[in-house]
Amino acid sequence: MPLSACGGGSGTAPAASITPPSGALLITDIQGSGSSSPLDGQTVTISGVVTGDFQENDTDTGSNLGGFYIQDELPDADATTSDGVFVFDGNSPAIDVNVGDRVSVTGTVAEYFGETQVNATAVSLAGSGSIDPTDITLPVAATSTNSDGDLIADLEQYEGMLVRFTQTLSASNLRNLERFGSVRLSSGGRLYQFTNSNPPDVAGYAAHKDSIARRSIVLDDGQRAANPIDVRYLFAGNSADYSIRTGDTVVDVTGNLRYARGSGGNGDETWRLMPTVDPQFESVNPRPGRPETGGNIKVASFNVLNLFSTVDSGQSVCGPQGADNCRGADSDQELQRQLAKMATALALLDADIVGLMELENNSDASLRLIVDALNTRLGSDEFTYLDTGTIHGDAIKIGFIYKSSTVGLVGSFALLGRNTDSRFNDDRNRPALAQSFELLANGAVVTVVVNHLKSKGSSCETDGDANLSDGQGNCNQTRTNASIAIADWLATDPTASSDPDFLIMGDLNAYAQEDPLTALKNAGFTNLLDSQSDPYSFVFDGQAGALDHAIASASLAPQVVETIEWHINADEPQLLDYNLEHGRNPALFDADSPYRASDHDPIVIGLELTN
Repeated sequence: MPLSACGGGSGTAPAASITPPSGALLITDIQGSGSSSPLDGQTVTISGVVTGDFQENDTDTGSNLGGFYIQDELPDADATTSDGVFVFDGNSPAIDVNVGDRVSVTGTVAEYFGETQVNATAVSLAGSGSIDPTDITLPVAATSTNSDGDLIADLEQYEGMLVRFTQTLSASNLRNLERFGSVRLSSGGRLYQFTNSNPPDVAGYAAHKDSIARRSIVLDDGQRAANPIDVRYLFAGNSADYSIRTGDTVVDVTGNLRYARGSGGNGDETWRLMPTVDPQFESVNPRPGRPETGGNIKVASFNVLNLFSTVDSGQSVCGPQGADNCRGADSDQELQRQLAKMATALALLDADIVGLMELENNSDASLRLIVDALNTRLGSDEFTYLDTGTIHGDAIKIGFIYKSSTVGLVGSFALLGRNTDSRFNDDRNRPALAQSFELLANGAVVTVVVNHLKSKGSSCETDGDANLSDGQGNCNQTRTNASIAIADWLATDPTASSDPDFLIMGDLNAYAQEDPLTALKNAGFTNLLDSQSDPYSFVFDGQAGALDHAIASASLAPQVVETIEWHINADEPQLLDYNLEHGRNPALFDADSPYRASDHDPIVIGLELTN
């Protein structure tokens, strides 16, 4: 019958004597009760049962960590000490072990990227045994801090042991699926940004980060090589046409727990589960089809992920001055792949007006490239673009494409920058672009304002706009001032449309409850995502949130039929996009699929526009 430890693990009573060899230590003696071994650097002899076979150059080519895990058959009664440890035996092990083998190991204790290991000098077989996995439930009781200063779940007491996470876990981060073969899992559903549903708050944000850490574990692929050719979990689902998406679930994940930076030692330093049983994901977040909104006009915004007509050859030849680094495609082949997937997505989007972000800031080449690819895809000349020329001095700009068969331009476009309102810092934010459009069917007019405000990625502290650690990140005041300026600007009817119907769209780089969105609400605008539960258009650090928004003026809001976040991008693994980096298999790319055309999800609004 199984024998359960008070906190360290469980085992199955062996059929034969388990007296350790003379002079052997228990694995718990090696592990100790702290984060590193009290015997670090010493030569030891231990014995135990193999619970995870990750040796190199054996028949199991999918699990290669250069060694194997063993565990004490009789766990001790100390909840702070682990009963398991990793044995490193290199590329050409002298003894080929298998799960269930009882082995004796002599070697030197070492700490490798924070994981306690025994570097074997001798391994011998000594019979057989069995170990049952120790069940763990997230969230765990406590957190610890890794060497990068990040909070992680405190699982030290289980290091090296065979464990099983018994509850349903959700895929919350696929960012490292391609590079390191890993998927971040979380309990209690997928993870969301704090300020997506909570007002900014220092204490609340700190508690949120603690909760995220206690709920999270990384499912690794059991490989120590980066950029695997066969990506283990990409198609690890319950149907033939499955492709993993953020939000999908998995149950009873089982394997050995290790503390590591992932393949090649370059990933995040955290607890990783090396699977001993192939997990199977459940597709609870299926890919969406074509977005159908109703109404007599469809308006959308789409961050196109640095779509540059100039291939990035490493030279600083982009931007209005021809002195900026280029972005986007690194070769003609990548550019054609990028255009093909973007054209597929835009064709299925089927919007009458689309505001675009992250275009190369040139005269019109980037817009013309998109329109030509889209029209070729459609087999018509239905789409055209608003010719603004270059806009300000950044390497990227915003723009419009539209169906000339359904809408026409009303007057000239208008730009909001520092020269119009000093509160709009156009050294940080891209200038806002407004254009009025007429619905040809009935003459109704709407003014669409596309935006791309300052990101959270870099600091504005030199401007006196510090990160307050309340969940809003860097440059919050810069974005908030821009939002106030946008509202005041629209009150002046900048395009001279004589119509109060305004639709503010684009990448505001602020989550739903942050100050820039609150400022627009206070000015009388309605965030069309507020009616949705947990809206999101982007996944960052494994947490989903709405950075892209659609915000209607008081007169336009009653004419809104439906608002859709078209989740074709944020939930998809990035190895399905146009890039060919990291030795990626080109055959994974599908030009006729809209999924992972970008990293942001488009926002689509159906309007029943009236005069």
